[in-house]
Amino acid sequence: MVQITFKQNPVTLPGREVKVGDQAPGFTVLANDLSPVTLEDSAGKIRLISVVPSLDTGVCSLQTKRFEKEAASFGEDVEVLTISADLPFAQKRWVQENGIEGIATLSDHRDLSFGEAYGLSMMELRLLARSIFVIDENDKVTYVEYVPEGTDHPDYDKAIDAVKALTN
Repeated sequence: MVQITFKQNPVTLPGREVKVGDQAPGFTVLANDLSPVTLEDSAGKIRLISVVPSLDTGVCSLQTKRFEKEAASFGEDVEVLTISADLPFAQKRWVQENGIEGIATLSDHRDLSFGEAYGLSMMELRLLARSIFVIDENDKVTYVEYVPEGTDHPDYDKAIDAVKALTN
């Protein structure tokens, strides 16, 4: 079971830890227009899934912008998804205010489907724990980072290298 803190306070993450080599669990989240999005919607592609507690915070905003910047270099066979428990309306506003075009921001607010499937729902906060997943075109998990302190940055370089290893 993954142990993390948020602002130095331990949080409870129910569900199972997803590990390298696992088949990626399915999920249903919402796009900014409230349409459902599932893992199957990007079948056959490499996925970098960047999970943030809230786009409206400094580290989460920087994390999302960093992966949006990198997305163009990944090519058409890679989809970058940012998932948070923010409302879809808040995500849409944030995307517009920040000129985000190369990635999808998706909301797990309604059901916490992604959070429960990937063991990321912080029970005390109803937010998702900061993490990164890289999933190959066959839905196999090839890279995982559960960030130990929720207010810290992930290891961007390792995540980017994990995507590039699949595209070469």
